[in-house]
Amino acid sequence: MAGSGRRNFLFFHGFLLLMWETLQRTHAMPPSSPTQCNATGCTLSNIYGIWGDRKDCWVPNITYPTTEEELQSVVAHANRYQLKLKVVSGSHTIPKLVCPGTSSPGNAVLLSTSMYNSSVVVDVPNLSVTTDAGVSLRYLIDKVEEAGFSLVPSPYWEGGSVAGIISTGAHGSSWWGKGGAVHDHVLALNLVVPATESEGFAKIIRVDAQHPLFNAAIVSLGTLGVVSKVKLSIEQRFKRSITFNFSDDAQFEDEFVDHARRHEFADITWYASRHTAVYRYDDRVPLNNTGDGVYDFIGFRANLVMVSTTLRASEKAFEAARNVNGKCTLAATSLGYKKLIANGLKNNKFIFTGYPVVGYQGKMQTSGSCLYSSVTDTLSSCSWDPRIKGLLFYETTAIFPASKFADFIRDVKKLRDLKPENFCGLDIYNGFLIRFIKASGAYLGQTEDSVVVDFNYYRADEPSTPRLNQDIWEEIEQMAFFKYGARPHWAKNRNLAFSGVQQKYPNFQKFIAAKNQLDPRNLFSSDWSDEILFGKVAVRDEGCALEGQCVCSEDRHCNPGKGYFCKPGLVYMEARVCRYSPSSMA
Repeated sequence: MAGSGRRNFLFFHGFLLLMWETLQRTHAMPPSSPTQCNATGCTLSNIYGIWGDRKDCWVPNITYPTTEEELQSVVAHANRYQLKLKVVSGSHTIPKLVCPGTSSPGNAVLLSTSMYNSSVVVDVPNLSVTTDAGVSLRYLIDKVEEAGFSLVPSPYWEGGSVAGIISTGAHGSSWWGKGGAVHDHVLALNLVVPATESEGFAKIIRVDAQHPLFNAAIVSLGTLGVVSKVKLSIEQRFKRSITFNFSDDAQFEDEFVDHARRHEFADITWYASRHTAVYRYDDRVPLNNTGDGVYDFIGFRANLVMVSTTLRASEKAFEAARNVNGKCTLAATSLGYKKLIANGLKNNKFIFTGYPVVGYQGKMQTSGSCLYSSVTDTLSSCSWDPRIKGLLFYETTAIFPASKFADFIRDVKKLRDLKPENFCGLDIYNGFLIRFIKASGAYLGQTEDSVVVDFNYYRADEPSTPRLNQDIWEEIEQMAFFKYGARPHWAKNRNLAFSGVQQKYPNFQKFIAAKNQLDPRNLFSSDWSDEILFGKVAVRDEGCALEGQCVCSEDRHCNPGKGYFCKPGLVYMEARVCRYSPSSMA
C-alpha cells in the first residue's frame, strides 16, 4: 500500500473506531463461571477456556463457603480424609495452579471463595483495610476510595480476588515507596492450615510481619494453606496525572532506569516492529487538581463480538497464508488506534480529549470493564471469551534484574533488525509491556529491583498447528529465561519458563521448609506444583515445543510434517526453536 493510501486507510479506520469509542457499550455478555458441573463432577477452566497443556481439569465436587468458619470446616474435612484441596475464585491464572491434578482426580475437592467476599473493613487510625479472601480487587479499591483512602499498588487487571493476587505476586509498576507488588503492602493475613485430630483437623493462624512464616505466606501459590483474611496498608486518597509519550525506540534501553526513578507509576510499551517506545509519565498530583478521568484499557474493555471474531479470523488467515505483511497492517492500525484514544484513557469518563488525564487513584490504572455485564447483552464481551471464538494467545512474562535488562533489549533489537516485520505479530496485541517491581522480602518475590516484560502472541486453535514466526517468540522466550536468568511470573507463562526456577530464588528452600511445616501431608500440592516447585520431570511428547511444554531437542518436538524443524537461534545461538524450513522436508 502506498504511503498516502496507507495513511488514509489508517485515518479512516481510526475515525470509525473513534465513533465506536463514543458509542461503546458499558455492559457486555457476562463471563461464564470457570467451573461447569454435572452429575458426575466438575470441570475447571481458566478465563481463556484453555490450559497450557490443553487438558481438562476435573474434580468430583466444588464447595462454596461463605464464612471463615465454613472455610475451616472444608480444610478439616480434606485433611481428615486425605483429599487434595485447591482454592479458586475467578480462575485468572494461565498455568494450572488451581487444578488439584490428574494423579488422583477422584480424591480431590475444589474450594471456591467466590461467595466468601462480603467483608471489607477500613481501619482509619491505622491506615489499613482488612478483607475477605474472595473479595475482588475492584470491589476492594472502590470501598477504600469511598472511605477517603487509596490502595497504592495497582495491578493492571482487576478481575482477581485479593487472596489470588497476593498469592501469585500480582503487581502494578513502581520502584517508589513499598513498590508496585500488592504482597509488599500486606500487613497480616490469616491462613487456614491442616492440624492434628485434637485440634479439629484444621486451624487458623494469623501471620503478621513479625511472624517467622510471613515471607513465605505472602506469595504462597496456594500451596501452604487457604488464605482467609488479608490486611493491607492504605494511604490518604490521591489523584494521578498520566501522559503517554509516543517516541522513537532508539535509546529506550538506556533510559528506562531514569524513567522509573522520575515517575512513580512509570511503564514503557515497546512496539518493536514500529520502532516505537511509549513512555508513561504517571505521577501523583494534589486532590484539588481538576480532572475525573479513568483508564479503561482497551484490552480489558467490552468489545463487539463481531470485532473480536473478525480480528481472530484475520489473524488466522494471515497465519495460514504465511502473510507477514498482513500482520504488519494490523499492527500499524492497532498502534494508530491506541495513539488516537490514548490506549483507553478518558478525561471525562466517556472519551479522550487530550493530555494530561487526571483522575483518582482508584480509576487510573486497574481496569477490566468487560467483566461487569448485563445478561441481556450478547453483542459484546471480553475479547478472549472462549464462547465467541475470539482472541486466543499465549502470554509470556519475564522478570529481570534491572542490571541485565538493557542487554536483553539489545539482543532483542539485534533479532528485530534482521527482519522487523517478523515482530508485527506481537504489536497486533500489546507489544512488549515493560514495568517495574521493587525488591521484596517475600521468598518467592523479587530479591532486587526488577523489570517485568510481558508480551502476547498468537495461539493456534489446535496443538499441532505451528505458528508464523514461531521461532522468533521461542528465541526471545529462551533468551529471557535461560541466557539472562529471568524469573517467570507465577500466574502466567508456558511451562518451559519455569524450568530451573528453584535455582533462581535464594530463599527457595526456606519456602519449601515452610510448606513442609504447614502442609506435611501435601494436601495443597498438585501435579503443577510438583513439577514446578520440586522439579518433577514432565514427559516430552511429540510436538511439545509447539505449546511451550518443552524446549525442542529433536525435530519431533516441532512438526516436521508441516515444515517446522528444531534449529538454533539466530542471535542467541544456544536457543533451540521450531523454525519453518520447507527445504528440510526434501
